[in-house]
Amino acid sequence: MKTIDQITKEGKVTLRRTGIDGGFAHVFVPRTKRPATVIFSFGGGWDHVSVSYSNRCPTWEEMSYIKDAFFGPDECVVQYHPAKSEYVNLHPYCLHLWRPQNEAIPMPPKEFV
Repeated sequence: MKTIDQITKEGKVTLRRTGIDGGFAHVFVPRTKRPATVIFSFGGGWDHVSVSYSNRCPTWEEMSYIKDAFFGPDECVVQYHPAKSEYVNLHPYCLHLWRPQNEAIPMPPKEFV
């Protein structure tokens, strides 16, 4: 995950509040009327970004834009679909990006993707 200075330097993210392991921000994605609400953290061995709108889920393009705002171009992140028994839904229109800090995310061969 980028540092807070790197995140704000590009001008894509308006920080609202930061703490010792993350913060709260608004991100205006091009061609959207309202900003996405973003909560980000980098504690506990994980980089995490949650993205939500009040009335709909973010699109692939919006998630890609926010991924680029918070992560470097060579960082792989994932959106998990957990087992039903592990599922938690605190906001119906929120999606998450995750990256473990101390290990690489396994990837299928490039030609499969």
